[in-house]
Amino acid sequence: MKGKVLMSLVIGTLLVLSGIVFAQDYPTKPITIQIPYPAGGSSDVGARIVASIAEKQIGQPIIVVNKPGAGGQVGWTELARQKPDGYYLGGINLPHLLTAALDPERKAVFKPEDIVPIISQALDPTTISVRPDSPWKNLKDLIDEAKKNPDQIKAGIVGYLQDDEIGYLQFAEAAGVKLRLVYFDGAAPAITALLGKNVDVLFCTVADNYSQWKAGRIRMLTIMDKERTKFYPDLPTTAELGFPTVLSASTRGIAGPKGIPGPIIKKIEQVFEKAMMTKDHMDKLESAGMPVKIMLAEEFGKYYWESYKVAKKWVEYVRKK
Repeated sequence: MKGKVLMSLVIGTLLVLSGIVFAQDYPTKPITIQIPYPAGGSSDVGARIVASIAEKQIGQPIIVVNKPGAGGQVGWTELARQKPDGYYLGGINLPHLLTAALDPERKAVFKPEDIVPIISQALDPTTISVRPDSPWKNLKDLIDEAKKNPDQIKAGIVGYLQDDEIGYLQFAEAAGVKLRLVYFDGAAPAITALLGKNVDVLFCTVADNYSQWKAGRIRMLTIMDKERTKFYPDLPTTAELGFPTVLSASTRGIAGPKGIPGPIIKKIEQVFEKAMMTKDHMDKLESAGMPVKIMLAEEFGKYYWESYKVAKKWVEYVRKK
C-alpha cells in the first residue's frame, strides 16, 4: 500500500513538473479558439476582438474558427474531445452550455465537468423590451396587463432554455404572471418580430438590443441585474423594482477541455486578462454594447458551478411541465 501511495506521489510530482516545463515554452504553434456559433454574432465578434490583441502578446497566431450547430452543442462536443494541451480552446456561453448538457432531450455526449472555464469576457444581462408605441410604460404596466389577461401577451424568447428563457421563467414565477412564449433561433429575427408587431414584448440581452435601442426603435422596461449598467443608466433593474431573485445574463468566456495543466491555464488567463484590460478591447466591446466582465479561472470556475445549480433547477422545472 505504501509503495502504491509513493508511486502515485512520484507520478503526480512528475506531471506537475512537466506541466511547468511545458508552460515555459508554451505556445510553440498557433492557438485555435473555436466559437460554437455562426460568424458575426456577439460571441464571435468578442472572440475576434480579444484574439487579435492577445496574439500580439503571446507571440503566436490565435485563429478563431466557427463550428455552429444545435445551439452551441456541436462546438462544445468538439471542444470536450480535444487534447488538453492549451492549443485548442473554445468560447463558452452560460447558461447555454449547461442547459444543453443537462437537458435529457438534447442527448449531449459531454458533461459540464468535461470543459474547464479559464477566463470570462462579458456578462450580458437580459432585458425586457417593448416597442416605443407600447401601452406599457414600465414593468408594472406589463405585469398588471399580464394578470388581467394570462397567456395572451406574446413574448419573444431568444433560444430555448437559455439565458433569456430562464430570465422569463424567473420573472413569471416572481411576478405571478404567464405570457405566451414565441421562440426564435437568434436575436435578429426576434427583434424583427417585435418591430413587426408579431410579438408584444421581447426578452433578450443588452448586446442583442443595444443598436436598436440607440436608434430609438425599442424601449426597455427593465434589466435583470442587481446594478444599473452604464449602457442604460436610467433603466431600473429587476432588483430595484422588487424582484431581487430575477437575475439573468449570458456570460461569455474562454474555456478548454478537461485536463489542461495548471501552469498552462495560468499562462492563458494571464495573456487574455492583459488583452481584455487594454483600452482597445474595452472600447470595441463597449461600442458593440457588450458589458465587459473579467473573471479568472478560479472565480470563473465558481461562477460556472453556481450557474449549473440555476440551470439545473429550471431544466428540471421545464421537463416536469
